[in-house]
Amino acid sequence: MSETNGEDNGNGNGGNGVSTPVFDQGVVRGTNILAVPDGQQDVLVPEPLATAIIQEVPKQSAALSLCRRTALSTKTARMPVLDVLPVAYWVGGDTGLKQTSTQEWKGVVLVVEELACIIPIPQAYLDDASVPLWTEIQPRMTEAAGQLIDAAILFGVNKPATWPQAIIPGAIAAGNDVTAGTGSDFGVDVASLGEMMAYTGYTVNGFAGKPGLNWMLVGMRTDQGIPIYQSINADMSSSSGLSGNLYGYPISMVDNGAWDPSAAALVGGDWSKAIIGMRQDITFKLFTEGVISDDTGKVILNLMQQDAVAMRMVMRLAYAVANPVTTIDRDKHIDDRFPFGVISGSVGFQPSSAGISGHSGQSGQSVQATPAAARATSSSQTASRQTKPTSH
Repeated sequence: MSETNGEDNGNGNGGNGVSTPVFDQGVVRGTNILAVPDGQQDVLVPEPLATAIIQEVPKQSAALSLCRRTALSTKTARMPVLDVLPVAYWVGGDTGLKQTSTQEWKGVVLVVEELACIIPIPQAYLDDASVPLWTEIQPRMTEAAGQLIDAAILFGVNKPATWPQAIIPGAIAAGNDVTAGTGSDFGVDVASLGEMMAYTGYTVNGFAGKPGLNWMLVGMRTDQGIPIYQSINADMSSSSGLSGNLYGYPISMVDNGAWDPSAAALVGGDWSKAIIGMRQDITFKLFTEGVISDDTGKVILNLMQQDAVAMRMVMRLAYAVANPVTTIDRDKHIDDRFPFGVISGSVGFQPSSAGISGHSGQSGQSVQATPAAARATSSSQTASRQTKPTSH
């Protein structure tokens, strides 16, 4: 039907009485669902809210999984460490005098320190939330504790003053480090580190590395294009997301934000000599009464008066490194021995902002510590081996 001429008489009809066709009316959904005016939703078709939060799986602590753990019953504990080995002598002739020797021990002190976190939430918000908030928050509090522990134990970041030197600064200070790129490839650097540790008498039984180190190794090829490392990702699909295998030894990728890839790529050593004393494992408690104050005593939140609920996470633990004398390096002083070695410096991909905030932190230690003279000797030894391996 074609449109008629004439003036509208006010009833939707043209002046000649013929109606104008209408095709654009009816009950329809809004033309732009994602751009609702003034934030208002369709009153007849409400927009559902998904109860699942899109997020990464909380990361675990590498130190807690690698280090030796022992239970403590007090705030401080002392562990004896072998410091001097006995020496045997040949007896000269039938009437020669037999000489005496000795064996000595020194104590390693574990001092328990406490870490904690409190998250308050208004009760009204808890009641109105469409997701179980405490179920979502509790794993993240555990992740935050693990990040704090790894940063302190591995790098010395914000480390309690009562704890000894962290693993990576301690390894560099002892001269147990290989600069990344010394060998013809990263595998040669790892092998040089293992050889260096063998001459200290300590056994390398595991590694911890920067995030993505496993993928960097997967990308390495021989001259014939054959992957050098084929087992590094064998176990990376496990629930922990940490484990892998390097030269037959377990390796953990520290992917909780505690690792500083600009300072080191890998640390290896005898993890049974790094001791974490657990006085109180991680615990959670809900509070509906009490006050939260700052360090000046000013009350920030009154849970009862302001109708809020707070979850408190507490953990108490100690850390120490036992460095017993070894038969290979028996003359070295206890302060100069260290059961870990590190590949220092950056290697592979470097993010624009590496590590957690505070890596220049309050520990007073630097992961760029100048090593002992043994470092120069090791560098000259490893630099002479430049043959590219065909398999590892």
